[in-house]
Amino acid sequence: MNEVLPQLDELLFSSVEGVSVESVEVTDTVVRVEARTTAERAACPGCGYWSVRIHGSYLRFPRDLPTAGKFVVVSLRVRRFVCGEDSCPRKTFAEQVPGLTRRFGRRTERLRSALVSVGLALAGRAGARMTDAFKVPVSRNTLLRLIASLPDPVAAAPRVVGVDEYAQRKGRIYGTVLVDVETRRPIDLLPDREADTLAAWLAERPGIEIVCRDRAPFFADGATRGAPQAIQVADRWHLWHNLGEAAEKCVYRHRGCLRPVPAPDEPQEEEPATLSPWPTGHRFAERTRVKHATIHALLAAGHSKRSVARQLGMTLNTILRFSRATTPEEMFTGQWQSRATKLDAYKPYLDQRWQEGCTNAWKLWEEIKEQGYPRGYGSVRDYVSRSLRGKPQPVGPRPPSARAVTRWILTHPDALPEGDRLQLKAVLTNCPELTALAQHVCSFGHMLTNLQGDQLPKWIEAATATTDLPSLRHFAQHLERDLDAVIAGLSLPWNSGVVEGHVNRIKMLKRQMFGRAGFSLLRKRVLLAP
Repeated sequence: MNEVLPQLDELLFSSVEGVSVESVEVTDTVVRVEARTTAERAACPGCGYWSVRIHGSYLRFPRDLPTAGKFVVVSLRVRRFVCGEDSCPRKTFAEQVPGLTRRFGRRTERLRSALVSVGLALAGRAGARMTDAFKVPVSRNTLLRLIASLPDPVAAAPRVVGVDEYAQRKGRIYGTVLVDVETRRPIDLLPDREADTLAAWLAERPGIEIVCRDRAPFFADGATRGAPQAIQVADRWHLWHNLGEAAEKCVYRHRGCLRPVPAPDEPQEEEPATLSPWPTGHRFAERTRVKHATIHALLAAGHSKRSVARQLGMTLNTILRFSRATTPEEMFTGQWQSRATKLDAYKPYLDQRWQEGCTNAWKLWEEIKEQGYPRGYGSVRDYVSRSLRGKPQPVGPRPPSARAVTRWILTHPDALPEGDRLQLKAVLTNCPELTALAQHVCSFGHMLTNLQGDQLPKWIEAATATTDLPSLRHFAQHLERDLDAVIAGLSLPWNSGVVEGHVNRIKMLKRQMFGRAGFSLLRKRVLLAP
């Protein structure tokens, strides 16, 4: 045994100094290790005085990492020392073994580190299930408490900072994430996205030279006030995304040009309209026909009109009206026939859009609502189902959607498939406005990919002069409000791509914690998780 003990010291406590293993007891489920401290002196945690006077000793039983699937408990004998400093309020203190124990700790430091790693990677419930597999079961709340007790990491002063928002509760509560773009590591999380909060954070770090952000006004204001010496860089992805939204609105405005011009065909004879306003099988029509036949049959049999009214339970005026009508169709007038509705003024537009290929009743309702239609969706749905569903649509291929044409315009010509390229060419041939739009998008993409931000004022001037593309003109006018940052974004190699990646990571961490992701706990995981 004397030969084995040094090997156990090397195996169990290789990174810990001042511990000696005395014995190891192995049972079916537990490995119990008896050890003692061997340090000659200890420092008082209150005053730092090194003491060699031993007051007494006692046993501690911290749990250690499992071995061979069995629980490991260390029976560690530690000593209490007498503090020799008269001004120190402590008279005695217990020694701690660096790397093995801490005050009031019930686990060894390496087991605590392992649990913290599991908690940072998997959070509460999933982490608790993983600790069961490791044979060190703890509750989900224990893992969360271990994460919350960790100190904040010490980050170096950043030079290039990326700023973006993240949703703590989508649509209601938002925060701000700050990332060191050079090291690609998150620096801090702020509880809101207010300009004052961001300005105060930036003011505490005067070494910041570049701030990468989107074009949100609160980030622009906060960066201007908090870091006036820094260059603000607008993110290129957001610029391209905003240009795509403006281009899609322009394409939708000229959606009539998306359908190819049909070849002139021979005029077709229109089908004669049915004489009856109600088709056969309509419940009101069938009921009226039955009543008309019954009343005329009784009158032909010699019954008086008053007698017929008593037999059928109708009023005399109703019998008179039916007796005067020679056919049931003469009775097909009233509250269900030829009533003027507020949809009548929009029916020609709905018929035209139906012929253009738009068969979505909700989309049609949204279009006429923008034109001033005051009613709800139900009347449009009924008109489409009763009147338009039976109408034939033009023969030929379905025109491309506005979103598809926008995607073709935004795609590099070398990356566009041959079929899409031919369709785009046909669309641009029919519409000179969309041709101009494609040219503006192409020139902006050339600036963006080649980092030629000095050409942006000339592009804005050309885009603002377009009268047939109002959405593109508004996009160019909005760029003038943040011109310096946009020019820097189109000239410098920095961007906010790494920040967007961390925003997605924050979403994953929030979902892992199932509603327990308060700001403090979320901040710990974002800053400390690998």
